[in-house]
Amino acid sequence: MARLEADADPARWVAVTESFGFSGRRARKRAIGMLLSQANAAIGAAPRPGGRFAAWAASQAVPMLMRRANGRVRAWMWKADPELLVVLAQMQEATPQVRTARAMMPMEYDDTEDFRSPYLGSGEKLVMTLPPDPRTPPFVSYTWDTGTHLVTLSAVCSDRERVGTVLDELDHLARSLRVVDDLTLDESANTLRLPPA
Repeated sequence: MARLEADADPARWVAVTESFGFSGRRARKRAIGMLLSQANAAIGAAPRPGGRFAAWAASQAVPMLMRRANGRVRAWMWKADPELLVVLAQMQEATPQVRTARAMMPMEYDDTEDFRSPYLGSGEKLVMTLPPDPRTPPFVSYTWDTGTHLVTLSAVCSDRERVGTVLDELDHLARSLRVVDDLTLDESANTLRLPPA
């Protein structure tokens, strides 16, 4: 089964894993708290008194959700400040519905630049450091079409003034993202792996 892998520097990133252990639990809770507060701000809702409990509960459920995703979803948090930056990579089957939804995205999402990966080939990068709506947090998105799947890496930043300080590290993480597939081969089979076009 195909799954996503990346070379995330452990000195800079905390990986959200399928483990139920203590590793990264505090960072995971802070990152989820940031995402919940950004979501509340986007819809104009005031912070709720139970927000910290909601972040804790979500952080407990995340490893189970990651396990069910079977490697099709990967997530990381910025180690120095988990509330600053959260990154999510996912792989979706390129169905007609997924392609239609992507084609119907708002006009501002067309302002992309070419982004090349040594593993996934030519893709697109969208940087929105100053979204038109002040309630929308800055974000960066990378997308590759492998023909059978759409691979995306999306990063949400909580601070418009500091988003520029992490762009180089996001590029490095995005370039290391790859699809890994387990193949069972006969001893006589000859397999030729070609680099992406």
